[in-house]
Amino acid sequence: MGKRSFVPLFWTLFSVGGVVAAFLIPIHLFLFGLAFPLGWIQPPTYERLLALARLPLVRLYLFVLCSLPLFHWAHRFRYTLYDGLQVKHLNELIILGTYGGAIVGTLVAGYLLWSL
Repeated sequence: MGKRSFVPLFWTLFSVGGVVAAFLIPIHLFLFGLAFPLGWIQPPTYERLLALARLPLVRLYLFVLCSLPLFHWAHRFRYTLYDGLQVKHLNELIILGTYGGAIVGTLVAGYLLWSL
């Protein structure tokens, strides 16, 4: 059997992470950056947000919101280093730094959401 490549997995995580970043993060930025502070919408209390964040489906949503954009960043940054700085000779180090950082960030997000 031939050597398997993880490249399709990385491109999938890049794509899904980009969709999550493009559609979901602006909603949160609008709500918590404009609508609540400017009084356009009544903000929820801290206790209400904490109770909401303890629901399993909301935890899953927040996990996806945190982790998939990290993989989008990792893939984009990796190829930015390759194309912009021409450092393809550091391939293994760049892969370890970018995707390793995304994995660590995902694990930290999972731990923090699990411990709510």
